[in-house]
Amino acid sequence: MNFSNAASTNGNLTVSERALEVKARPVTVRARVVHLTTVHLARDVRILGKECKSLARAGYDVTFLGCFDQDASEGGVRIKGLGSAKGRMSRMLWAPWKMYREALRQNAAIYHFHDPELLLVGVLLRLKGKQVIYDAHEDVSADIAVKHYLPGFVRGPVARMVSALEKMCVRKFSGVVTATTPIAERFRGINSRTVVVHNYPELAELASPSDRPWSSRKMAVAYVGSIAADRGAGEMVKAMALLPGSSAEVSLELAGHFSPPSLQDELANLPGWEKVRVHGVLGRPEVAKLLGEVRAGLVVLSATPGFLHSAPIKLFEYMSAGIPVIASDFSGFREIVVGRGCGLVVDPADPKKIAEAIDYLLANPGEAEQMGQRGRRAVEEKYNWASEEQKLLKLYEDVVTS
Repeated sequence: MNFSNAASTNGNLTVSERALEVKARPVTVRARVVHLTTVHLARDVRILGKECKSLARAGYDVTFLGCFDQDASEGGVRIKGLGSAKGRMSRMLWAPWKMYREALRQNAAIYHFHDPELLLVGVLLRLKGKQVIYDAHEDVSADIAVKHYLPGFVRGPVARMVSALEKMCVRKFSGVVTATTPIAERFRGINSRTVVVHNYPELAELASPSDRPWSSRKMAVAYVGSIAADRGAGEMVKAMALLPGSSAEVSLELAGHFSPPSLQDELANLPGWEKVRVHGVLGRPEVAKLLGEVRAGLVVLSATPGFLHSAPIKLFEYMSAGIPVIASDFSGFREIVVGRGCGLVVDPADPKKIAEAIDYLLANPGEAEQMGQRGRRAVEEKYNWASEEQKLLKLYEDVVTS
């Protein structure tokens, strides 16, 4: 078996005690902050779990405003729901206007929004004298290129139009947060206050219990996140049918929502579906439990422009949970997975190669466990939220004192 294998790694890696102890640094200016989204869920890991809670710990008065059905509070953050948007057109046209009116009513000093649909809302808030931060989670142009609900012939023109609007609006904003360096490069020449805040996991959240013997884990692999065709859904299912006969009891644990919902029925007709277990959308404790029971995590995203230079949270969550990763053979993924010795990289379009990688890890439990341990050490040393939190707080200090 000739994989781009992670057995080669730096044996001198040590756990960073400093990273384990970093706390949010208090700021000198307390300000009222509202985060806005029409797309993301109320318990979004990046928005609520990391950014909003970090700001609340640092002394900010934080509200998370979105298309949620209920109000709530969590971790010092108020969650304000405007009701679910009924359909995509409602979300894109009516929800932003509703969001704008409620945002004004909140009368915050800083507004931090997370969706390109809210670009014009951000401009209107800026014209009202508010500080506005745009959080670009994805490359919008590349993302539109694979939107299944848009006819192919309009995707290019729409992508160019939205990209031009995005750049025009970004010039006016108080700051820009991006999830990756390639996205940041699109904005640094337009807005000098652009920072990369990677979507790395919290150190303690997904740590695998140290007393769990590897041999007690299920003969299973997991995928956690949005289940979509361009995220390798079909290839993962087909791979299960290509496992050798000795792997009859192996299962694929899918946790997340199907996008679109009809995809589940399509996947159910593929060979290999009988080995799939669907968990639906899980809470964070349930995600931690699932990852603590399996022997590998899959992140076999398709080679689309939006994914080639991405840094998906699931990659780092698998590493944080102490399980080996089977990832797409993209340069950025290879640098982490092979460079850190924490898994295998494969052609994401080839179910046979995915199946071979799964079989290899299951057939070599000692090596798989060591890969998982190396991934966990890499998260403790570098790929954790504590380091990214400080960048976010520094941006906010700059904004409130400007």
